[in-house]
Amino acid sequence: MSPLLTSKANPRFRSLQERLRGQGQRRQATLLLGDKLIEAWAQARQTPAGERLQPTLWLRLEQAHPHPLEVTLGLETLVLGEALMRELADAGSPPEQALLMDLGPEPTGPLAARVIGAWGIQDPGNLGAILRSAAAFGFQEALLGPGCADPFHPRSLRGSMGAAFLLPLRRMEELRPDPGHWYALDGGPGALPLSGADLAEPLRLWVGSEGRGWQGVALPPGMQRLAIPIQGIESLNAAVAAGIACYEAARRCRP
Repeated sequence: MSPLLTSKANPRFRSLQERLRGQGQRRQATLLLGDKLIEAWAQARQTPAGERLQPTLWLRLEQAHPHPLEVTLGLETLVLGEALMRELADAGSPPEQALLMDLGPEPTGPLAARVIGAWGIQDPGNLGAILRSAAAFGFQEALLGPGCADPFHPRSLRGSMGAAFLLPLRRMEELRPDPGHWYALDGGPGALPLSGADLAEPLRLWVGSEGRGWQGVALPPGMQRLAIPIQGIESLNAAVAAGIACYEAARRCRP
């Protein structure tokens, strides 16, 4: 029988909360919440990005049926009362299943051929949506600049719908262009229209922060501003702009 935890004062539960307390580069563990996210990781766990997350503990909601992966992984299982699972998930409706994952080190070495970059994207849901679009259109890696949300925050993971297990993620404290094509999505003066950009690989496509965009950021030589033509509104949501640009890059790469 798996242990049942119902009290927030339980030492096992308090220890679990402590492991999940770190953010950003200090984060050492995260939670996969719900069947869909757990199954998305299981499908990608043999990839380099998927291998960065190592399962350590299965969490099941009281009275929920065991998930087949719970047996396959052979982990210890804790059964949580509804209040405790809701507290961990930080959501109104607690998931029936959750999986505690330890995080390995960030990747190193040369960048992939097609890379998405996020600079100062503060909302975890927006960051997750950017990663999801990039993975859907064949991008192979993601760079996270200063001020970015935590990609392994539960809201980021939900927004990415498994893209965090497909794209290697690494942080970059400053823009250091390599010989690839470096673009900053920005509709300001002097920006090159998307239709006229060379999106051939190696491609490094960056999205600026919500609201401020690239205001106050000195772009290095070799990095060009890139505009998506729009009408009637001031700007696009960062995740929407990233999706459009990633689609256009994928469209041009098709035979």
